[in-house]
Amino acid sequence: MCPFFSWRENPKTKEQIESLLQNGKHKELRDRLCCRLTFGTAGLRSAMGAGFCYINDLTVIQSTQGIYKYLERCFSDFKQRGFVVGYDTRGQVTSNCSSKKLAKLTAAVLLAKDVPVYFFSTYVPTPFVPYAVQQLKAVAGVMITASHNRKEDNGYKVYWENGAQITSPHDKEIIKCIEECVEPWNGSWNENLVDTSPLRQDPLKKICDCYMEDLKKICYHRELNMQTNLKFVHTSFHGVGHDYVQLAFKAFGFQPPIPVPEQKDPDPDFSTVRCPNPEEGESVLELSLRLAEKESARVVVATDPDADRLAVAEQQENGCWKVFTGNELAALFGWWMFSCWKENCSRDADVKNVYMLATTVSSKILRAIALKEGFHFEETLPGFKWIGSRVKNLLDNGKEILFAFEESIGFMCGTSVLDKDGVSAAVVIAEMATYLEGKNQTLAQKLTEIYETYGYHISKTSYFLCYDPPTIKRIFEKLRNFDGPQSYPKFCGVYSILHVRDVTTGYDSSQLNKKSVLPVSKSSQMITFTFQNGCVATLRTSGTEPKIKYYAEMCALPEQSDRTFLEEELRKLIEALIENFLEPDKNGLIWRSA
Repeated sequence: MCPFFSWRENPKTKEQIESLLQNGKHKELRDRLCCRLTFGTAGLRSAMGAGFCYINDLTVIQSTQGIYKYLERCFSDFKQRGFVVGYDTRGQVTSNCSSKKLAKLTAAVLLAKDVPVYFFSTYVPTPFVPYAVQQLKAVAGVMITASHNRKEDNGYKVYWENGAQITSPHDKEIIKCIEECVEPWNGSWNENLVDTSPLRQDPLKKICDCYMEDLKKICYHRELNMQTNLKFVHTSFHGVGHDYVQLAFKAFGFQPPIPVPEQKDPDPDFSTVRCPNPEEGESVLELSLRLAEKESARVVVATDPDADRLAVAEQQENGCWKVFTGNELAALFGWWMFSCWKENCSRDADVKNVYMLATTVSSKILRAIALKEGFHFEETLPGFKWIGSRVKNLLDNGKEILFAFEESIGFMCGTSVLDKDGVSAAVVIAEMATYLEGKNQTLAQKLTEIYETYGYHISKTSYFLCYDPPTIKRIFEKLRNFDGPQSYPKFCGVYSILHVRDVTTGYDSSQLNKKSVLPVSKSSQMITFTFQNGCVATLRTSGTEPKIKYYAEMCALPEQSDRTFLEEELRKLIEALIENFLEPDKNGLIWRSA
């Protein structure tokens, strides 16, 4: 008998496998049962349902057993320090799967092995888990969430004792441990242990209070916030964000933002949006923008369903709305956090001790600001797990980190949380908008001023869907053997390529030894092209979805102020990139829907 049957205590997922068997769907059965979940840029993430490569109660139990085994090996004081478990509001009736249930099973595995568990009594933003791991000095933590993914998905995000998401070698070692103990242990199925075990504590009040208090460290204009007439609309996208963003605004001295009533409360079906990702722009912000117009609120802040990312829109003088990209918001945050540091630092503070970070596929605007202002800028591989680990390393070496970001609207303001945090970012942008209003400036006007000071950085990010892994592999292998074996392209259409970096293989033509400075990442595809005209473009696979993403940016010097020319040059280069390197028609790629 298939072990999925014999180990299973969920009749819904058992029915799914039996149905596939009865209907002769052998390929789907193989797909579901013959491979296992692996750690991507955001932990384990997949659809909810039956099978070893899906998120379900069995795979969560197996993952937690593997983590227990690994942590027991790494920490002699594991059973004194404990483990943090949080969850969002996702759920699926067809597989009898919800984030809360999966979190209870995660806790059960550990409680049955006499590990103290800090289990949140209600849903929390993802940033609360890494924050709690550090505050409570736990050895690790798990957040059950699929963030902004489609409603069918869920995930399992693991944080180490340093408060950052796990990176290699921990992820690989945990997978090995999972494979060594796949059969559920006695007690692993007992989800009621969280209600009865004396080893379970609820950290909700302590963590929420401490978080809001720590948030005040990056509040610089409380008096202005208390007096402002500027109104804000907030949408939590049917997720966890509403209560926590309200509290954050209160901590900064603001009146509460106006919530979008239809999206304020948790709804696992995300019934008012076609996808629960605020990064998709105006099309998914429709209800927020209409409410803002009705309430005369000029700024809209949108947290994604687990409140770790933030989208921002601002009404312009002509009545139209500008939805800022992640890169544009980073320019604003970078300027703001450095300006506030400069105004408030001590006389003997050294700007050379100050750092900002970004992932390598994100805008280089922070690099431009750093060059002019004298602080340090560093890049990491894509994924906030790399940023969090590097920030912790810098902090341990006495450095001061003001801000870090990834272009997919993930921002870290300050260092209370070593992960992206939509709650803190929402209230920081509100304070920034309030301050600028006092100077008769909008966020959009300030952004233009930043670009005129430090150089225009015009970027475009999009993606193609591809559900066929061999096709994806073929596309990238062709780029590695473009003009012959082991020969990368020298041109993309008419555009001359200056350098190529391939972090999948560890190659970088810009380095004397031809080796990439960034760590090799063989588990995903990522190639970056630096063009003669100053454009940098990256093609990479998503770590959480069946996508080939492209990122392109024109990085201009301050004296190159013809924005229209730069935008046209970028548009033409992206066209060439898609036509020559991705070949969507030939490869059957699905264009991102508008």
